[in-house]
Amino acid sequence: MHKVELSIPGVIDQFYPQTAFNTLRLLERAGCEVSYNPQQTTCGIDLYEAGYWEEAKEVGSKYLHDFEGIDYIVSPSLTEVGMVRDGFNDLFTNSTDHNKCRQMQRNIFEITDFLVNVVRKEYFGAEFVSSAVFHSACARWNGYQLQDEALRLLNQVGGLDLIVSDSDHTCKIGKATKAEYVPLSVSWGSAVVQHALDKKADYIICQDHTCLMHLQAIIEKQGLPIQAIHLVDVLTAGWPNI
Repeated sequence: MHKVELSIPGVIDQFYPQTAFNTLRLLERAGCEVSYNPQQTTCGIDLYEAGYWEEAKEVGSKYLHDFEGIDYIVSPSLTEVGMVRDGFNDLFTNSTDHNKCRQMQRNIFEITDFLVNVVRKEYFGAEFVSSAVFHSACARWNGYQLQDEALRLLNQVGGLDLIVSDSDHTCKIGKATKAEYVPLSVSWGSAVVQHALDKKADYIICQDHTCLMHLQAIIEKQGLPIQAIHLVDVLTAGWPNI
């Protein structure tokens, strides 16, 4: 049995708590023994990307010590795991937390990577009778090199009409954190939503919570007949709530 420490980003904790619970349920169904430290906080990516590296290092150091280091750390966030695996090199190389950082980088996994490549399980009995476009996050390519893990899992979901997208447009959520780039971010995000609408999709399935938050905000602002949903919530859909 794999022992897993669950890492939940603050945005999911505050705005998408059901996704956090579904991540736990998914890992348990995969046969894992899961623990969660409720005192955990952010990895510091927002500070890091804004250029406040000293502050990011202080926050990131707490994150490093929020986990015991047993077996695996798993997160439903590509952004978070990408920050630990890549961004933490800038903050902790040759520091007092150097060894702790390297250990965490070896142990931390985004959930689709963990399920497909560590647990080696792809079918979880989900049923989601809808049509959907899968939105691949930028973080899939930047800092965390995944392949087709998410699609392999989604292809096992009963009733899901997964529309093959001919667009790999980013939603530019990263630019939304900088005031001068907000129009660009909204424009690119709107293009992603419009592409899904053109494909007659009911949902946009997001692998990262940052994309989910950004695209759903655009959808709600414009009152569009589509919804963004986290991949974890699709992989746990249709399970009996017992």
